Amino acid sequence: MKPLVSILIPAYNSQEWIGPCLRSALAQTWEPKEIIVVDDGSKDGTLAAARQFEQAGVRVASQRNQGAAAARNTAYSLSRGEYIQWLDADDLISPDKIERQMAVAQQLGNKRLLLSCGWSQFLHRYKEAKFVPSALWADLTPADWLVRKMSLNLLMQTGTWLTSRELCEAAGPWDTRMLGDDDGEYFCRVLLASEGVRFVPEAKVYYRASGGGSLSYIGTSDRKRNAQWLSMQLHIRYIRSLEESERVHAACVTYLQNWMVFFYPERQDVFREAQEIARSLGGEVSAPRLSWKYAWIAKFFGQDAGWRAQVLLPRLKWSLLSSLDKFLYNIGGKEPSTLHPVTGPLPNTTDSR
Repeated sequence: MKPLVSILIPAYNSQEWIGPCLRSALAQTWEPKEIIVVDDGSKDGTLAAARQFEQAGVRVASQRNQGAAAARNTAYSLSRGEYIQWLDADDLISPDKIERQMAVAQQLGNKRLLLSCGWSQFLHRYKEAKFVPSALWADLTPADWLVRKMSLNLLMQTGTWLTSRELCEAAGPWDTRMLGDDDGEYFCRVLLASEGVRFVPEAKVYYRASGGGSLSYIGTSDRKRNAQWLSMQLHIRYIRSLEESERVHAACVTYLQNWMVFFYPERQDVFREAQEIARSLGGEVSAPRLSWKYAWIAKFFGQDAGWRAQVLLPRLKWSLLSSLDKFLYNIGGKEPSTLHPVTGPLPNTTDSR
């Protein structure tokens, strides 16, 4: 028999997007599959919207609000699949995403290989998504993958991965201390347990960018800064457990430098720790400079104003772009809520857009 694939979806205040997400999951051409949604104590109509899909075979559970990582762990505990597809409640996957990756998995016959694919961001109109390859879009060893990620400041979106249960068991549960980079830290551990990454270019993931409302947005939150700093320290520990070399040390120093913009100048404690780690690796972390776009603000209104602007103005810009894209989405008659027609009776969930 073909392996069962579990599509696991944590959801929190996702009433607007859970319908399209579930339709893209139901549209998967791979069978057999199971779809499990765990509502993490949403305050809107997410739970009710998800339960409308139970007639189509979606399993829905709920828990008190504990965070995305805890919801993912609950979903995993309810699943039975030999392979796991993690999917965020506002994202979409192409209808043949899982089938294409499973074809490679079955051909290779090695459950210790981690499967990835291409992904692209969109706001409201998924058809406008542009797939731009990065250095991570390749077959790589775990060490090579982490070196590229950390030295080039790259990421692989959560939904791109298809992971065997064997790898999930070896990696352990999602870390509930992670408030934003839970996927980055988790897949580091999956990589450590794996024998490498196989990239499947034909499979696709559509990542809905949500700006300041996203889980990964740090802003001025000290709780999120603390969690991010913990994730960064773990990243460095993980990659060094794979390889102690000049290129790894250089990647770690670059990684620290790139992320200091989220801590400096408010968190001098983290900045000093980063400097100490960099020196132990033979490098140096310096105080980040304001982008030229915000330096003029600092010149006229002071350094504090310049740094606040660099954190907050991109969020305002994103909000304006999102509003424009939503307007174009609405006047365009609203694209179908799935990337592929789904047969059988499905609910018409309320779309408040």
